[in-house]
Amino acid sequence: MKILVLGATGYIGAATVARLTQDGHEIVRLVRDASRVAPELPHRVGDLSDPESLSAAVTDDIDAVVHIASPIGDEAADTAAVDALLAPLRGTGRAFVYTSGVWVLGATDDAPVDEETATDPIPLVGYRPLIEQRVLAAAADGVRATVLRPGIVYGNGGGIPAMMVGWARDHGTGRYVGAADTRWPMVHLADLADLYALALGKDAPGGVLHAVALAEVPVAGLAAVADVAAGGTGRAEPWSGEAATAAFGALFAEALGLNQVVSARRTVAELGWQPSRPHPFRALLSDVRGS
Repeated sequence: MKILVLGATGYIGAATVARLTQDGHEIVRLVRDASRVAPELPHRVGDLSDPESLSAAVTDDIDAVVHIASPIGDEAADTAAVDALLAPLRGTGRAFVYTSGVWVLGATDDAPVDEETATDPIPLVGYRPLIEQRVLAAAADGVRATVLRPGIVYGNGGGIPAMMVGWARDHGTGRYVGAADTRWPMVHLADLADLYALALGKDAPGGVLHAVALAEVPVAGLAAVADVAAGGTGRAEPWSGEAATAAFGALFAEALGLNQVVSARRTVAELGWQPSRPHPFRALLSDVRGS
């Protein structure tokens, strides 16, 4: 397929582009500045703040659109961008994959929530369920619409876990936000890229997909491993709410302290997704040691 990718140069986007290219797809990168991409790489110029440029990029030869550049905290821009990208796809049967995230589910109990669970978003992504609904509703207009919700992404030296190594270096101990029993649903970057590829398959059902390989990873344990990766002894301390808010702002601090247990039951059953990359504890150490 010929696939238009928004966010192709980012942490998740670059891995997804590499995976899709490996499968033989032709990738067209949507960029704001053509000078920032090698001229031999297929690309089109567009901006999330300019919906007309987005619609113009989805020409008849584009078989699918993958949106991995959705702005967090800007409902108007997110809505306008999604509408602009969907407009040329309506009535064509072509695929559209929108990247959301598990934070739309809010805090959970001990029992894992899945793709059928009602959303209860934290304020940082409070409007996101409405965007998800706009995407899914496009299925009635002939779009193979998918909402993909990654967990906390790790691997290849990036994501929030890599930030935690920096916190440990800066503070002399591992740091985490929230209670000691806080858990995060997580996914390795390469497993996530595999899921994007599966979601674009001709037999993929669309709908909501959870990109979660591990339903619950203890954040205090992750912080301790981050301390080891930073050269420490494996100590971890909670960040006070006031200090976390001062460092990250209230909305992001709340997200970092969010306790969730999330499954990918439907995703695994219907797409045959088989995440297989190392556990985040092992991956975090390997990333730092280069092994």
